[in-house]
Amino acid sequence: MDKLRAMETFVRIVDAGSLTAAAGGLGVSLTAVVRTLAGLETRLGLRLLNRTTRRMALTDEGRDYYALCRRILTELDEGEGALSHRRLAPSGTLRLTAPVMFGKLHVAPAVADFLDAHPAMRVEMMLMDRVTDLLEEGLDVAVRIGPLADSSLVAVTLGHTPRVVCASPGYLARHGWPAAPADLARHRCVCFTGLSADPDWEFRVEGRTVRVTVAGVLSTNQIDGAIDACRRGLGCGMFLGYQVADALAAGELVRILADYETAPRPVSLLYPHARLLSPRIRAFVDGAVPRLKRCLGE
Repeated sequence: MDKLRAMETFVRIVDAGSLTAAAGGLGVSLTAVVRTLAGLETRLGLRLLNRTTRRMALTDEGRDYYALCRRILTELDEGEGALSHRRLAPSGTLRLTAPVMFGKLHVAPAVADFLDAHPAMRVEMMLMDRVTDLLEEGLDVAVRIGPLADSSLVAVTLGHTPRVVCASPGYLARHGWPAAPADLARHRCVCFTGLSADPDWEFRVEGRTVRVTVAGVLSTNQIDGAIDACRRGLGCGMFLGYQVADALAAGELVRILADYETAPRPVSLLYPHARLLSPRIRAFVDGAVPRLKRCLGE
């Protein structure tokens, strides 16, 4: 237990950014934190932190040991949480966020199943295409699409979705098929700004990332309006694969330039660090993750 307490103290120091803040968070004296860190470094025979009166930084060995401590403490907490979950029924409010269309198509049904299974729960679901800070906005769970910034959040990969360019059969019959990304400069395009505010579209050409500036006959931050405009033949559009899966399957849209698509983007479910994870978050994660993985075909 002393070794685990020392590991937890070290992780808290790194997360808090100072020994003083760590002491406050742990409810112990600064002297106790300094003594614990010194004892840990002595036992390991390594310096974990370089400290001055003004700043603190991890050594290379400290960075590796921090990752090890994180993993061990997370696995321990998750194991204990799984046992506690057997006797604690989820209750209270779960606050979650997801991208608008992914939320409507896939997260909302998972939430409905969750509420059916746990009648003492209520859910506040906020669908938005901007990235939110879970801790600042008091959120429990988030679905994110795209690369993740380093953080103390736990991330579960649900699957991947490509960026695809598509157009209606009618538009392609009138204007022809783009044979290469550069051809889009001569085509009418529908720009969904919720995917990216950048007017350029990215492709992979002979192993290189190529950016093509498109002429936006329509730009909108509403995904439904952008897809509907493409269905109506107003131009070519770039979307995430799941957003146009139904329209492609129905033949309303046709996928073009597939050989030039960039790598699929990861879809992840995020929640705060597993330490002392509440039963309501654990219950939602356990139920939603398998369902969302099936939705993405993984």
